[in-house]
Amino acid sequence: MAKYANPPQAPPLFTGTKESIVADAKALCETTRSLLDKLVAEIKPAENPEAATFDAVMHPQTEDENVSSLSARILGFYQYVSADSALRDASTEAEKIMDEFGIECGMREDVFRLVDAVYKNSGLADSKEKDKERLIDEALAQAAGLKNAESARLLERERKSYIRNGLGLPEGEKRDRFKAIKMRLSQIQIAFQKNLNEENGGIWFTDEELDGVPTDVLDTLERGTDENQGKVKLSFKYPDLFPTLKFAKNPATRKKLFIDNENKCNDNVPLFKEAILLRDEAARLLGYPDHASFRIEDKMAKTPKTVLDFLGDLKTRLAPGGVKEINHLLELKKKDSEARNIPFDGNYYLWDHRFYDRMMVEEEYSIDENAIAEYFPLTTTVAAMLRIFEQLFGLVFVKLNADDRKRISPTGKAEDISWHEDVIIFSVWDDAGEGDGFVGYLYLDLHPRNGKYGHAANFNIQPGFLRADGTRHYPATSLVCNFSKPTKTKPSLLKHDEVVTLFHELGHGIHDLAGRTQYARFHGTSTVRDFVEAPSQMLENWCWTPSQIKALSNHWESNEKIPDDLIEKLVATKHVNDALFNLRQLHFGLFDMTVHTPKTHEDLEKLDASELYNDLRAKIAGLKGPEAEGKPNTWGNGQATFGHLIGGYDAGYYGYLSSEVYSADMFGSVFKTDPMNKNEGRRYRHTVLEKGGSQDEMLTLEQFLGRKPSSEAFYKELGLDG
Repeated sequence: MAKYANPPQAPPLFTGTKESIVADAKALCETTRSLLDKLVAEIKPAENPEAATFDAVMHPQTEDENVSSLSARILGFYQYVSADSALRDASTEAEKIMDEFGIECGMREDVFRLVDAVYKNSGLADSKEKDKERLIDEALAQAAGLKNAESARLLERERKSYIRNGLGLPEGEKRDRFKAIKMRLSQIQIAFQKNLNEENGGIWFTDEELDGVPTDVLDTLERGTDENQGKVKLSFKYPDLFPTLKFAKNPATRKKLFIDNENKCNDNVPLFKEAILLRDEAARLLGYPDHASFRIEDKMAKTPKTVLDFLGDLKTRLAPGGVKEINHLLELKKKDSEARNIPFDGNYYLWDHRFYDRMMVEEEYSIDENAIAEYFPLTTTVAAMLRIFEQLFGLVFVKLNADDRKRISPTGKAEDISWHEDVIIFSVWDDAGEGDGFVGYLYLDLHPRNGKYGHAANFNIQPGFLRADGTRHYPATSLVCNFSKPTKTKPSLLKHDEVVTLFHELGHGIHDLAGRTQYARFHGTSTVRDFVEAPSQMLENWCWTPSQIKALSNHWESNEKIPDDLIEKLVATKHVNDALFNLRQLHFGLFDMTVHTPKTHEDLEKLDASELYNDLRAKIAGLKGPEAEGKPNTWGNGQATFGHLIGGYDAGYYGYLSSEVYSADMFGSVFKTDPMNKNEGRRYRHTVLEKGGSQDEMLTLEQFLGRKPSSEAFYKELGLDG
C-alpha cells in the first residue's frame, strides 16, 4: 500500500478555538464583501454591456465561493461534534454570522444587476425564453455561448436565487420585511438545532421497570445516588431509546419513555410555529400561494399538487395493509397481555409498536435481533462495507493510524486533523483500474457523547472542485452516528436495522467522495432534496441481498459468517409491517406539506401544530396515543424534535418517499440480478454519483437508466400494484 501512503492533499485541520472560529467567520465574510464591492465598482453594464461576461463576473465569485467553503463548512461543523461546549457555542455564532452575511449578499441589487446582465448577454435568457421546460444540457450551454452545462446551470440558478431572495420586490417596506424574515429564520434554525444537539435529559428507572431491556444497554447507563439510589438514568439517545421501546416488558415504562421523548425539546415548540408563519409570510410576499409552492418549484416534483397527489395515492394504496398489520399486532398484544396477566384494552398504542413489531419478528420468523447483532460487530462490519464499495466503485480505503496522521498533518500533530479521539480517518483512493488517483478523506464518528448531533447523518466537511489553475481540490466527508459504545465484555454490536442505517449514510459519504464537479456548490450530495436520498436508498438493497449480508458478517467471538438459514429468515422480514413503516413516513411527509400549504395566513396562525401532528399520525398510521385514554391531543410535541423540517427538508420531507421511486427503479433495472457487477458499479459512479448537482437530476437519471424513470419497481417492491 506504499503507493497510497502520501496523499497529494493534506487533510483539513480542526484546531479552531472559540476566538478563532468567530474571527475566521468574520474574515471570510469580509473577503467576499470586498470582492463583490470590487466587481460592482469595476464592471458597469449600463455603460458597457459587453463587460458583463461570465469570466469577468461569475468566475471571481465562484473562485471565492470554492475557497471559502474549505473553512466555512468546518467552522459550522464544530457545533455538531465538538466535545467542548465553548467551541460548539462559537461554531453556532460563526454560522449565524455567515448565514446573515449570506442573506445580505443574496439581496445585493448591485450584484444582481451584474449577474442579470451576464444572463442576458450569454444567450441563456433567449434560449430559456423559447423553451421554458427545456433542461440545461451541453448543447443548450454551447448555444448560449457558455463553456459547459454546469456553468450554464450555475448562472441560471444564481440569477434566480436573487429573485427568490426578494429582489423581485420593490425597494422599501416589503423588501426590508423579507430580509428581516430571512434573518430571523436563520436564527430559528440555529437555535432549534442547538436545542436538539444539547438535549441531555432522561428518566430514572428501577431495574424492575426496565425488565427485558438487554444487559448490553443497562451496563452503559449511569447509576443513581441519593434520591435515585437503585435506579439507572435512561437518556433519549438512540442507543438507549430504541432498545428500551423494543424490549421493556412493562407498558408503563415504554409509555413514559415515549411521551417524555416527544416532549424533550419543548423550547422548540414556539420556534417551530414562528418558522412556519414566517415562511408563509415570505412566500406570499414573493407572490407564491404558500411556502411549499416556493420550495418545490426548483425540485424534481415542481408543484405541491404533484407531491400531494403522490402522497395521497400512496396513502390510499397502503391504508388497507396498515389496518391488516395493526389487527395482527393487536392479536399478538392480546395473547401477550393474557400470558403476563396484564390488562388489555383493545388499543394498539404508539409505545406498543416497536415492542410487538420486534416480538412478531422473533416469534413468527424465529429471528432474535440481538443474536443477529452478534454477527455484526461495528469495526468488522465497517471494514466489510468499505470492501463492498471498493469492489463496486473501484475505490481503496486506507485507515490512518497515529503515525500516518502525524506524518500527513499540516502541523505535524496527529490530533490536529480530528475533532475527537473517537474519530476514525481514511484516505480514499482510486484503485489501479480507475487510475490510482487520490479521491479524498472519510471520517467516521460513530458513538454518542454529550452535545453531539443525535441522529445519523453525513456531513460534507470540505467539498471538491476545480481550482483556478485547473488542478482539483479533493473532498473530506464525515459520518456522524450514534451507535452503542463497546462495553468491557463486548464490542459495539449492530442490529440489522443499524447495519442498514450505516450503509445508507456511508452511501451519502461515497456520493460525496465520488463527486467530480467544477464548482463546490454542486459537489456530491448537493442535489435537489427530492433526489438526494435516492443513491443511498438504492444502496440499502445490498443489506438485504444474501451474498452481501454474508460478506458483511463476522461473529464477534467465533469470527464465523452468519449461517444461510439465519440469512433466509432475515431476508423474509424485509417487508414485515412495511405498510406501517411507510405510513409513518407518510405522516411526516403529509404533516410537512400541511403546515406549508395553508389556504390563508390566518388559518396558519390558528393552527395548533402539536394537535395536527398527533391527529395526522393517528389518522394516517392508525397508532393511538394518550388521546385514546381521554387526554387532550396536544399531549406531545413531536414537531419540536423534527430537525428535518427546520434544517432544510421543509416542504421536502416527501423526498424520502419520492426518492424511493428512483432508487427502486435504479436497483431493479440495473443491479438486482448482480449487485456486485463492477462494470455497472463504475458506470453508476461516473454517471450518477460524480455529477452531484451539476446537471438536472432528471437528466442524470435518464442517462443512467436509458429512459425516463418509472414507479413500477417501487410499487412492486411494496407489494402494491403499479
